Order: sequence, then C-alpha cells, then structure tokens
Amino acid sequence: MAAEDGCVFCGIVTGDIPAEVVRIGQRVIAFRDLNPQAPLHVLVIPRDHHRDVPALAAADPQALAELVEVGAGLAAAEGGAGAFRMVFNTGAESGQSVFHVHGHVLAGRPFGWPPG
Repeated sequence: MAAEDGCVFCGIVTGDIPAEVVRIGQRVIAFRDLNPQAPLHVLVIPRDHHRDVPALAAADPQALAELVEVGAGLAAAEGGAGAFRMVFNTGAESGQSVFHVHGHVLAGRPFGWPPG
C-alpha cells in the first residue's frame, strides 16, 4: 500500500487515526465526514495515496471505478430516494484541504445549483 507521511487519510487507512468507517472495499475505504453537510455525508478514498482525482484516474482507474461504485451503493442504502451528489475538489482553490483524493457522497436532502 502506498502511503504518504503526515497524510490524515493515509492514517485512517492504516487505522492510526480513528474514523467511523462504513465500508471497506478491495481498493477503497468509506467513512463518515466529521462535519456533515447532509443526512448522509461520507468520504470515499482509495487505500493508496493519490493527490487528486486526475492522478487516481491516471494511476489506477479501477480504484476510481470502485470509489464511485461504493459511493453510489452507500447513497442507495442510506440516502433515501437514491439521488445523491458526489464531489471531488481538486486543488486548494476549489476547496481541497486534504491532498489525498476523496469523493464526498452527499444524500438525504435536496441540493441546489450552482453549488457554493
């Protein structure tokens, strides 16, 4: 498993940092967001460290596919009507604050457009 020293999400993957884990897959792990913005708000991350979604897509497209599948499955199981939003922030200017790719899966309430 590729990890990066000091990465909080790598620490969650290794179990060194506690999180409310809701799903563990072959290549990904999902856990509840500490500051939920919807009734369902989980983060789905690859076990291996990749800075952002383009880096993950280039290095391990199967992990990206599993990340999306796990997010959709959690939304279907816990989100109510099956509608959900999945968000990947890429770069500090877009709001990425942890530079280990993560998909925010939000469901259980209506969402407007444009976001933010």
